[in-house]
Amino acid sequence: MTRYFFTRLAGAVPTLFIIITLTFFLMRAAPGGPFDQEQALPPEIAANLESAYGLDQPVWVQYGRYLKSLLHGEFGPSFKYKDFTVTELIGQGFPITLQLGLMAMALALFVGVPLGTFAALHHNSAADYATMSLAVVGIAIPSFVVLPFLGLLFGVYLLWLPVAGWEPGSIRHLVLPVLALALPPLAYVARITRGSMLEVLRSHYIRTAFAKGLPLRTVIVRHALRPALTPVASYLVPAVASILTGSLVVETIAGLPGIGRYLVQGAINRDYTLVLGMVIIYSTLLIGMGLIVDLLYAWLDPRVRFAK
Repeated sequence: MTRYFFTRLAGAVPTLFIIITLTFFLMRAAPGGPFDQEQALPPEIAANLESAYGLDQPVWVQYGRYLKSLLHGEFGPSFKYKDFTVTELIGQGFPITLQLGLMAMALALFVGVPLGTFAALHHNSAADYATMSLAVVGIAIPSFVVLPFLGLLFGVYLLWLPVAGWEPGSIRHLVLPVLALALPPLAYVARITRGSMLEVLRSHYIRTAFAKGLPLRTVIVRHALRPALTPVASYLVPAVASILTGSLVVETIAGLPGIGRYLVQGAINRDYTLVLGMVIIYSTLLIGMGLIVDLLYAWLDPRVRFAK
C-alpha cells in the first residue's frame, strides 16, 4: 500500500506539469492580452507595461521564468490586481472556497448515503419512487438556478437567511450556497447508493446474515454498507469536480470572496498568472482526491489488493 501511494504520488507530478504547460500556452494563444482595454493605451505605456512584466520576451523564455518561480513556491504577480500577488489572492480566497466545498461534500455524503439506503430498503415502494424522483430533480436543475430560487424563498420572502454577501465567521451566509452546491452530487450519491445497496442486499452472505437472525441495522451497518459504498467512492472525484466547477458560479452569484471568482475574472481579463495559479490549485485538488479515492478501495472492500 505504501509503495502504491508513493508510485501514484510520483505519477501525479508529470500530470500536473502537463496541465501547467498546456494552460500556459493556451492562455498565450488566446486573442487579447492583460493590458487590452476598450480605449487602447498609448504604445509607449503598453510597451513599458509589457517590459515590466516580461511579456515582451519570447514565449519560451516566459515559460521558463514561470516554471522557475513555481519551484520557489511563487505564482507571480497578478496583472489586474496591482497590489497583490497571485499567492496572496489564493491565500485570501482559498479558505472560503475550501470551507464551502467541504461543507457541500459532507452534506452530499451524509444525506445522500442514508437516502439511497432508505430507498433500497423500501424498493419499489412509494417512498422509493418519491426519493428517486427528488434525486432526478436535483440532478436536472443546475446550481445557478437553485441558488436564486433559494435566495428568493428564504432570503426575500421568509427573511431567514442572507441572499448574498459575506461576513467572516458567519455560517448563515454559507447556508444557501452550500445547499445549491451540494444538491447535484447529493442526488447522484443517493441514486448510486440505492443501486449498489440493492445489489449487495441480494448477495449470498447478506442472506446468510439474515438467516442467522441478525437485526436489520446490524446487517446494514456491519456487512452491507462498506461494499455498497465502493461505487460511491468512485464518484467522489467527479463529485469534487462538480463542486469545484459549481463553486465558480455559486461564489459569483452569492458574492463570496473565494478563489472561484478569481478564475472567472482572470479568464475574462487575460490575467495569465492568476488563471494559472487557479488551475494549479484546482488540478492539485482533483489529483489528490483521485489518490485518496484509490486508497479508499482497500478500506471499503477487503478483496481489493494493489499489485506490489
